[in-house]
Order: sequence, then structure tokens, then C-alpha cells
Amino acid sequence: MSLQNVAAPALQFTAPKRNELTHIPGDEGWPVIGKTFQVLADPKGHIEANAAKYGPVYRTHVFGETNVVLLGPEANELVMFDQQKLFSSTHGWNKVLGLLFPRGLMLLDFDEHRLHRKALSVAFKSGPMKSYLSDLDSGIAARVAQWKANPGEMQLYPAMKQLTLDLAAASFLGADIGPEVDEINRAFVDMVAAAVAPIRRPLPGTQMARGVAGRKRIVAYFRQQIPLRRGNHGGDDLFSQLCRATHEDGALLSEQDIIDHMSFLMMAAHDTLTSSLTSFVGELAANPDWQDRLRAEVLALGLAPGAPSSFDDLEKMPLSEMAFKEALRIKPPVPSMPRRAMRDFTFRGFTIPAGTAVGVNPLYTHHMKEIWPEPDKFDPLRFTEEAQRNRHRFAWVPFGGGAHMCLGLHFAYMQAKCFARHFLQNIEVSLEPGYKPDWQMWPIPKPRDGLRVRMKAV
Repeated sequence: MSLQNVAAPALQFTAPKRNELTHIPGDEGWPVIGKTFQVLADPKGHIEANAAKYGPVYRTHVFGETNVVLLGPEANELVMFDQQKLFSSTHGWNKVLGLLFPRGLMLLDFDEHRLHRKALSVAFKSGPMKSYLSDLDSGIAARVAQWKANPGEMQLYPAMKQLTLDLAAASFLGADIGPEVDEINRAFVDMVAAAVAPIRRPLPGTQMARGVAGRKRIVAYFRQQIPLRRGNHGGDDLFSQLCRATHEDGALLSEQDIIDHMSFLMMAAHDTLTSSLTSFVGELAANPDWQDRLRAEVLALGLAPGAPSSFDDLEKMPLSEMAFKEALRIKPPVPSMPRRAMRDFTFRGFTIPAGTAVGVNPLYTHHMKEIWPEPDKFDPLRFTEEAQRNRHRFAWVPFGGGAHMCLGLHFAYMQAKCFARHFLQNIEVSLEPGYKPDWQMWPIPKPRDGLRVRMKAV
């Protein structure tokens, strides 16, 4: 199938009238603003209270529209696996990401999404991944050495944000990007911040205006670079891989497709990994027994402190992977996932009409007591092979599921384990007695106070 067969006009929808959803229990709150402020203030508490009151299907009103929330593993499977192609990701995410990251992979639907995903997958095959590991490994080792040389209290989140931004630039754009890297990084920071800004129009002086300006800078940089990367200036970085990638009919991705996919992939890799790695280190600081167990696993690799990490080394770190998975369970980097119903459907006895904004909630599922006993406790042993076999396959969904399963999940595991190897081999991390980090859980979890930790050399 060629791209021309699927690049049809976008799916259209009409949002249902209010009286078409009144059979679904719920509370839409105040006119216009609905329940938006309650969701922003405490998304986990808000959704758990609604679930207790109304059950696993309820109606609410957030961000200017009535939404139907579907909860639990079965809801995740219905919406994410989407065997009947009922749900549009484009019309779910567009309101949040469309102005800054248009036509990123997560914003495409059905056959068009499948074709683009297949073309992009070449950048995540074994050969390119080994090249990315080399860049990640040297970058992480250098940064951890800096931290080790300056022990004491540190705000973890900003430090991790700078690290993941630098790593994304090296492995996605190439280590030799040169002096432009700072300007490119600033543009991405502005775009990501604008994606969740409360003012959604690029009015002068707003974060959205800075984000739109950042996108113009990124687009200009990529457009100028694409012909060079397609010539003899391309390397093994992800950008160069996409410049050479082809669709099933042999056609190269268009310049605009490359620009849109690169913008989205860098945003997704940077912001979600910043959140996940901060959460991971925060849990190790709060659970020194697990930190010791993971450090023992790392030391058993027998690597000298400055030696590079190989794929084989990372494969010998199952406990570290389980601990990272548990951190993703407690604070999933994408706590809620929007979709738009393109046809009528039924779930748990409720008929929900076409055009309805629908959401599923990994944050809620990841804390269901009937699936995860003591859900707030950090326990990596929830992810032994035996424990995972006995759970619903959509009970743990930090990377989504189905056709839209995160394309970079193996990249995320590789980066997390590479980070764990260097960090635990060199640094012991702890929290001040009595200190509890204050986390903002939506739209992407981040500690409001930066997460203060104490570091000392091992």
C-alpha cells in the first residue's frame, strides 16, 4: 500500500449534544470551566472520588468539553487495542498538541498511522540502537562524574531535565550538531512548556507564543538539514535515519513528515524520560534497601567505573528494569490518554455516541487496590515474570498499548538501565529525614519543588 492510498481527508466528527450523554452518571460542575480546576489540582484524588461515586464509566466536563471517562484494564484494552477502529487519537490529542507538534506519530490514525510507524521503526532497530547506546553511555557517564565530584544537596528534576535534553540532542540529532544545540534545546523547552500552557492561543507575551516561535526555529533547522543528512553528511543518529527512511512503496518520507516526526519524537523522548528517571531516582532515595539491591546488581557486572556499557551488560540488569517499571507504575509519564469516538459504542452497559471525547487513565489503573495491593508502596517484585503472568495485560500501560504503543519504549528501557548502571556505581542518593516531595501529576508528572536529594560518592 502506498501513502497516497491513505492520506485521505481527516476523519470528521460532530460532538454529541449535551442531552445525548445525560444517561451516563457524573457531574459536569460549573458552566464553561466545569471540573477543570479540580482535575488540575489533584487528578488522582479527583478521578478516584468519581470512580467511588459513579463507577468505572462517568461523565465530566474539563477543558471546555464534556468527556466520558472509562476506567480499569478492560477500558484500557477497549480504547488502546481498538480492534474495531472506533477511537481517533488525532481528535483526542489535537487539542493539546496539534498547534506545536502537528502530525506527530501519536496524532495519526489507522492506516496512515501504521504506514508512518513502519517507516519510523527503522530508526529503532538493532544497529541504530547500538549507536544511540554509545552516545547515551558516554553522555551519562560524563554527567554522573560531574555529580559525583560535587556531592551534597541537589534539585534532581532540573538536573535530570538538562541531562535528558543533552542526551536527546546527541542521539537524535548527532553528537556533532555544534553551537546550534543550545538554541535548538531552548526551542524545544519552549514548545514543550507551551503544549500544556493554560492560554491556548499564541497571544503576545504568552508561553504559547514562545512555543510557536520555537517551532518555527525547529522547522527551519530541520528543513535546512534534511538535504545534508540525505547526502554524505548523515550519520547514525535518529534524524539521519529518518532522512533515509522509506515507505512501503520505496518513497522517502517527505520533508514535512520528517520535521513533524522529529519534533514529536524529541518532545516525547525528552519530557517523559525526564519524569520517569526523576521518579525512579526519587524512589531509590526513599527506599535505600532497594537502592542497595540494585547497586549490588550493577557491581556484579564487573565493569570499571569508566568502562562503556554494552547491550549484554544491560540485559544482566533485570532488577533495575523491574524497579524502573515500578516507578512507571506509581507515576506513569502519561497519566491520562484522550481519544475521540468515531462511531457509537457500548461499554459496561452504557451506549456512548460517536463524536464523544473519551479518556482512559493509566494513573487510576496503576493504583487499583484489587490489582496492586498496597498501591502506594514501591515494590519492584510486582514485575517478576510470574507476577506479570497473573495480571490483565492492560493493567500496566505507561507506554500505551495496541497500535499506538510507544515506538521508543526499548529506547526508554535502554536509557534507564544505562543511567542506573552509571549512577548506582558512583553515587548514593538519599532524602532528608521527614522530607516528602510534592508531585504535580498532570499533564506529565513533575516534582513542584524540583525534588531535593542528597548525593554522595560511593
